[in-house]
Amino acid sequence: MSAPAGTRRRRSRFWNMDVLRFVARRLMQAVVVMLLVMIANFVLIKLAPGDMLDVLSGTSDMTAEQIAALRRQFGLDQPVVVQFAKYFLRLAQFDLGYSHQYSDTVLNILLGRLPTTLMLVAFSVLLSIVVGTAMGVIAARNAGRLVDSAISVLVLLFYATPVFIVAIALILCFSVWLGWLPASGLVTVGAGYTGWTHVKDVAAHLVMPVIALCTFYTAIYGRLTRATMLETMHLDFVRTARAKGLSERRVIYGHALRNALLPIVTMAGLQVSSLIGGAVLVETVFGLPGMGRTAFDAIFTRDTNLLLGVMFIASLAVVCVSLVVDFLYILLDPRVELQ
Repeated sequence: MSAPAGTRRRRSRFWNMDVLRFVARRLMQAVVVMLLVMIANFVLIKLAPGDMLDVLSGTSDMTAEQIAALRRQFGLDQPVVVQFAKYFLRLAQFDLGYSHQYSDTVLNILLGRLPTTLMLVAFSVLLSIVVGTAMGVIAARNAGRLVDSAISVLVLLFYATPVFIVAIALILCFSVWLGWLPASGLVTVGAGYTGWTHVKDVAAHLVMPVIALCTFYTAIYGRLTRATMLETMHLDFVRTARAKGLSERRVIYGHALRNALLPIVTMAGLQVSSLIGGAVLVETVFGLPGMGRTAFDAIFTRDTNLLLGVMFIASLAVVCVSLVVDFLYILLDPRVELQ
């Protein structure tokens, strides 16, 4: 049995030469962006005053001769161009260097910290999209009514409250007063949970950080969805769908909402990009062993290799998210021009 005509059109949309050239062009642009980001990260860190040995000399009784010997050993006495060349050659082999603060390779350290940040970002993005979009759709369907006004006030509250205030309020309410949720960490220390008990323990530790991190973007999705839905619901194709006798639910979710998804996808890409680099505040408040907290510690200890590794992984994640958003545009709207 042959595929339906709509399926054949979508399939040809994804396999023609224009799409392949678009993908190849985007991948080449991503490579160039990563090269520029690597250079910028290295230069910015080298422009900052002090290095790891300066911190070490201030916290130990090492002599100037010993510090100079370590500087030669680590290659910190070499010109910046030589240091960058060596860093680039290591990076080409995905060797992120060695962290003397943790006495381990940077790659091993980040592989241990990355899952925490990925879980935090993924659940925050998912929750904010679901809740924010639902609030926006409900507000649009009840525009001008009491429900719309209540959602608008709630969205404004979410938008205006800083993340750290939300985090502290959640800790006071659910940890200190009610005792329902753990205040910090990713797991209960010394509990030794395994299986589903471990999963539930991790989930309990992530509830408040996820809520604190997603409130701001929930407000943005709510306002964006409401505005886009109100605009879309007055277009000709929605009126045509209603004239055909389709149910209001099918008109809203099958036609209006689907065509209002492009701005939401764009905002989701921006949210992921900002959360990957901005999770440091939430991870610090809740004591989560993630990438943001690792970068925060690396700055104060001048652990250059670790900080460069965090910035490289974060930059790579942002570039990959941008590529995914570009490809989702093609999937959601065939009218998007491939440039």
